[in-house]
Amino acid sequence: MKKITVFILLIMSSLSHSNVRMPLLFSDGMVLQRNKAIPIWGFADANEKIEVHFNKQIKKTQADKNGKWALNLSAEKEGGPFELTINGKNKITIKNVLVGEVWICSGQSNMEFRVSQTINAQQEIADSNYPMIRHFGVAQDLSGTPKDDLKAGKWEVAGKETVGNFTAVGFYFAKKLYAKLKIPIGIIHTSWGGTNVETWTSRQAFEKSDEFKNMIAEVPVMNIDSISKLNDKQMKERVEKIQGTPVTAENENTFNEFSFNDTAWGEINNPGLWENQALGNLDGVVWMRKTITLSAEDIKNKAVLGLSKIDDEDITYVNGIEIGRNTQYTLTRVYEIPSNVLKVGKNVIAVRIVDNTGGGGIYGDSADLKLTLGNKNITLEGKWKFKVVFVKTSLSPNGYPSLLYNAMVNPLVPYAIQGVLWYQGEANVTRADQYKIAFPLMITDWRTKFKQGDFPFYFVQLSTFDEFGGNSKVGSRWAELCEAQSETLKLKNTGMAVTTDIGNAKDIHPTNKQDVGLRLAAIALNNVYGKKQIYSGPTFKSQQIKGNQIALTFDNIGSGLAAGDNSENVKGFEIAGADKVFHSAKAIIKDNKILVSSENVPNPVAVHYGWADDDTEINLFNKEKFPASPFRTDNWEIMTANEKYKVSK
Repeated sequence: MKKITVFILLIMSSLSHSNVRMPLLFSDGMVLQRNKAIPIWGFADANEKIEVHFNKQIKKTQADKNGKWALNLSAEKEGGPFELTINGKNKITIKNVLVGEVWICSGQSNMEFRVSQTINAQQEIADSNYPMIRHFGVAQDLSGTPKDDLKAGKWEVAGKETVGNFTAVGFYFAKKLYAKLKIPIGIIHTSWGGTNVETWTSRQAFEKSDEFKNMIAEVPVMNIDSISKLNDKQMKERVEKIQGTPVTAENENTFNEFSFNDTAWGEINNPGLWENQALGNLDGVVWMRKTITLSAEDIKNKAVLGLSKIDDEDITYVNGIEIGRNTQYTLTRVYEIPSNVLKVGKNVIAVRIVDNTGGGGIYGDSADLKLTLGNKNITLEGKWKFKVVFVKTSLSPNGYPSLLYNAMVNPLVPYAIQGVLWYQGEANVTRADQYKIAFPLMITDWRTKFKQGDFPFYFVQLSTFDEFGGNSKVGSRWAELCEAQSETLKLKNTGMAVTTDIGNAKDIHPTNKQDVGLRLAAIALNNVYGKKQIYSGPTFKSQQIKGNQIALTFDNIGSGLAAGDNSENVKGFEIAGADKVFHSAKAIIKDNKILVSSENVPNPVAVHYGWADDDTEINLFNKEKFPASPFRTDNWEIMTANEKYKVSK
């Protein structure tokens, strides 16, 4: 009997022990970084002995008292496939492991943008059989404290069945690198649409920053459940204060009706994401209503309602009758209004909008926000009534600082990488001036955490998007954010892909991601891989005032400056005198300088180039066809100078 008891106890004891477990990043199909030490880590029983086998290497270590262990494999040359074996009380074998180049791809929706959404998507997917290109997709997740492992994620081999869901920018970058290097390329994709830079930055970085240390000192360290409960309470109170009525779905079934009285509702401007208006960061359900007056002649014609784009979902009514619905946030809404719905006099358009995450509301081209009656267009741009009836209880990634760093970056540390590709900034445009501090802080933070020196960090400068109608006269937050990105190039080993020529002023998600990936690849090929080439467009260097004109010099001119459309005049330049009033200017190329002048400015002081939300017309390039980045030569106060990051209280 004693022997049986002892035997049972031994079995129970062995079952209580934890098996060796690897982070999700270490799984079949993975790519390891070549030519540098390879960190390997995992979880086991306290003090458990661990042995790792890879290629011809054998390394040993022991778990600490908390069951964590780590070791470094010696650097390996490119190659594979190999097996990575981890032995403890159990054995794990990771198969089909390659050694090559590893890049992290991160940011918001334009990095999240999939291959299947890009121009020529079917052609690109048809040409995607690249078994040496691997993609690891990090599952979206939030955490109030740093996590040891990811929520989910897996390595996938590039092919027709998989590549459609890859980050487009990352895949086109990897495809170019592979074409030139012929070695394995691994892309680790961790991004979340609509997110600001502060959620991707660690708490420790904020604590060491003079700009942010007071902010972070007032943010308690809490688990995600506690943060969510506090956020829900604060969000509801904030929204009720803004709209002047309770957040409730009571009587919601009457909000689409013609007779409903919406005079107590708040007002919002359309088109325009509500994140950039008084409502701020909000996920949930919002009703919007617009009243218009029509004549007897108007309603005789075929009627089509255009609502531009809606993020994310809508059900649209006219005079209480549903005329359409859609769930795709990138699609332009065009709904035909049935006959006999419109009436002489007042008519009411009501839209129920569901925003699941990121940006929300009616957005896009104001020209697409209209009621078309035969040959007549009635603009619907401007003030709409709104009421929030539901605030989504799940926490927004922008709700508190560090939420995405904790859940989607920290578990990747200290994986060996070559560098990072970053496409973000849209969610920070209202605090563009502070981005000059926040963005370099995040880059330095990641470099500190990964402990791999000042690894390459290449980012995409925002392309044109006419979100606010900004320009030199009223100010442009979009241009200010681009300036902040340009200034980040002062940080060592950074690079910037300029995209002024491949954007879409009416769409925050331009579909040409091929050229974005190629431009990032050009930077990497030149700076990292020794493939010397021109990889940048002209960047402003200096100005010299000569009477009634200003002469501008540039770096990165390649084999010379050029106008993109081969014209003699360069477009997009403005000039101002001491009165700080900018006028459209004549700009010509002479001896690889730009001479800028205007008959309205006899004594010029400063120049702007592309200083607008919509800078579609600008056309300064070098002869290698890389566009110049927008810039200004003055240091006058900008419109976001006093806007600071705040955590809701």
